Amino acid sequence: MKSKLLAVAVLALGVASCTQETQNQFGRAVQNWTGTDGILEIYAGEKLVKRFMKIDKLTTAAGTSSGNDRPYRYGYGVIDTNLDGIANDGNNKVYFEFSDYSTSYIFYEKP
Repeated sequence: MKSKLLAVAVLALGVASCTQETQNQFGRAVQNWTGTDGILEIYAGEKLVKRFMKIDKLTTAAGTSSGNDRPYRYGYGVIDTNLDGIANDGNNKVYFEFSDYSTSYIFYEKP
């Protein structure tokens, strides 16, 4: 019991002594491992036109040689073709990407 408590204390001290960026990377790694089960909705004006469900994360694209962020994001999710909010058997997991400049979207964690 004492060894488990000591291990948790050492881990907590190690994380606390890391820079903020390192802590953020650690948090993202845990989130990537556990998933967030997010939903991405895309709108044309006020009308919902696409919905992707069961998204574990959205990623900002980076340039291959420059390493600079590109103006779009991408991810994988189940496309909700009939927009009923349910991941039916006929809905497939797909790759998607969208521009940071022009796409009206809302990304949220599944309630």
